[in-house]
Amino acid sequence: MTTSSLAVPLLQGPVALDSQTIALVEGLWEPAWLVDAHNLHVVAINEPALALLGRPRADIIDQPADTLLDTPEDLAFWAAQRWPGAGDELLSRTLLLRAEGEPLHLERRIHRLATHGLPQLLLVSLRDLTPERQALEERETLISELRATLEATADGLLVTDLRGHIRAFNRRFAQLWALPDHLASGRDEAIYTWMLQAVLEPHTYQRHLEAIERGALVPATDRVTLRNGMVLERVVHTQWSHGRPIGRVWSFRDLSERLAADQRIETLSTTDALTGVPNRRQLSERLSSAIAEAQRRRGRLALLLLDVDAFKQINDSLGQGIGDRVLVELCQRIRSALRAGDVVGRVGGDQFAVLLHHAGTEAAEHAARRVLRATEAPYEIEGAQFTLTCSIGVALFPDAADTAHDLLRHAETAMLAAKAGGRAGFRFHRSGSHDDEVRKRVRLDHAMRQALAQHRFRLHYQPQVDLASGRMIGCEALIRWKDAHYGDISPGDFIPVAEASGFIVQIGDWVLSEAVAQAARWLAADQPVPVSINVSALQFQQAGFVARVAQALADAQLPPALLELELTESILVRDAAEALERLQALAGLGVRLAIDDFGTGYSSLAYLKRFPLDALKIDRRFVRGLPADESDVAIVRAIVQMAHALGLSVVAEGVELPAQRDFLAQIGCNTYQGFLFAPALEPDTLLGRLTAA
Repeated sequence: MTTSSLAVPLLQGPVALDSQTIALVEGLWEPAWLVDAHNLHVVAINEPALALLGRPRADIIDQPADTLLDTPEDLAFWAAQRWPGAGDELLSRTLLLRAEGEPLHLERRIHRLATHGLPQLLLVSLRDLTPERQALEERETLISELRATLEATADGLLVTDLRGHIRAFNRRFAQLWALPDHLASGRDEAIYTWMLQAVLEPHTYQRHLEAIERGALVPATDRVTLRNGMVLERVVHTQWSHGRPIGRVWSFRDLSERLAADQRIETLSTTDALTGVPNRRQLSERLSSAIAEAQRRRGRLALLLLDVDAFKQINDSLGQGIGDRVLVELCQRIRSALRAGDVVGRVGGDQFAVLLHHAGTEAAEHAARRVLRATEAPYEIEGAQFTLTCSIGVALFPDAADTAHDLLRHAETAMLAAKAGGRAGFRFHRSGSHDDEVRKRVRLDHAMRQALAQHRFRLHYQPQVDLASGRMIGCEALIRWKDAHYGDISPGDFIPVAEASGFIVQIGDWVLSEAVAQAARWLAADQPVPVSINVSALQFQQAGFVARVAQALADAQLPPALLELELTESILVRDAAEALERLQALAGLGVRLAIDDFGTGYSSLAYLKRFPLDALKIDRRFVRGLPADESDVAIVRAIVQMAHALGLSVVAEGVELPAQRDFLAQIGCNTYQGFLFAPALEPDTLLGRLTAA
């Protein structure tokens, strides 16, 4: 709108401003200017207004009022001022476009000023609403973000004031509590009533709720179980504003899946996955609890430890899958033989333990017999029919022990005694020598392992003598051990322990390396002496045994013909096909092969004919009675004749008397060894004899 659009007769003449009026406008904090009511031109403006408009004073003074704020509302107001009776007040919000194009939201007020009793001036004052609008927008943005956060969280949230009036809740809260739609915007009482009806224990829930509301304004946590089975974790936090509490925030989290997962983990950690019965850990815990209860009531209980006899044969012949099914059925049979309340658990591969409550000697014996009868019945799985037997050890509380650990240990000791006594039976634990023997074997096993690591083993060599010439033609390496604590320990004491624990493989590897290295040293001294070493069944069965022998020979650069391996008869009959393949591989290396302690095992003549053997060694038990014992004479004569028929040489062990030597020479035995010629000697002593000869 231009000035000409307002060219109508003025009501009064121009206004003359005095200094006081101008000073009044200049002193205002708010942006303001004065408009001449006669010609509607700006006659004065203060500095805040100039800053707001972004224009110099010269551009504004004496300009039409409708050029400063030109919204329709402003234009209409100023147009109306040309006519008598126009309104002299205007208060509303408007929009100002600054010189640089930035819009400003303002609150604008226009009113007439009285001068000498006549209204001659209009005061326009402004209030910048931009900071207020920005704060409002920021608050709305924050509220929107908070609302989105509340809805996005996995927790159900309920916000109340300190008196419990509900101010807000999110959708997750409504989902967890299954609030119907009509309650979503309902009254507080209706929502609280619904929640109270949804919990499993309303009275307990109400008491906890009242305690929280009465208590201090500190965080509180508890769990709430709903009737539908859901378990909620409830956490309460105080809401603060300007340092004072204004309400509470209640968060609810569904713990059902986590608790179910924890339960599954606990079940897996305490239950045998194959049979579903308690594992060793859980059985030990139950046994400890049962012992504590029995101690309180001065009662008794029994523990049965069952081990399947020769279960390895089932796995080896029928496969592990069938073996697992056998264990499942075996467990079911054990359970069927027990009383209600007795507990069966799987404590090892083919070992089960049975906890008998309120049981003494007689009840434990009856239970053991029932279990044996149940487990010995024939099995048939996938067409395979077979029979199993079990050995059971029984330990009683408080007779045998008063802790779960000791009771299990004594039950195992009794079970081993049952196996040693012929298997397929049961034995009660008896304190005394058997416990001492077990402890001795454990100590010996530990000391033996330390001895190998600390190089305490030694090899002595017993000469082997040609019966025809009387010359030493070889030797047998025999292991010796002198312990710092136990003194000299016989191989007859520690070798069975090593075989039982499997440590015989490591000992055998050491003997092989040491004996081959010693033979190489003798060879370097121009004394080529064949050396025989004993090979255990477990060592022979190792997959890399042939390669190990070849490596030892290569490392020492010893001709294979100077090494003889002595094998027991049990090696040959255990798996004849595999043994034949391995023996042929060893013979291919060029080493000699002998059967040790011949006549004490179960060799088949057909096997002896097939195997690439070089010699038989007659066990000392058959030599001891020569030449007086007729049966020994007949056995030794037969062995020598059979060996010669197969093209094998014969070595007699344990020769101590000239009469024994003479008889052996008479019947054609090739070689002997024993105290008659020399005991096992240290390497240097043996070399001295060789040099002297």
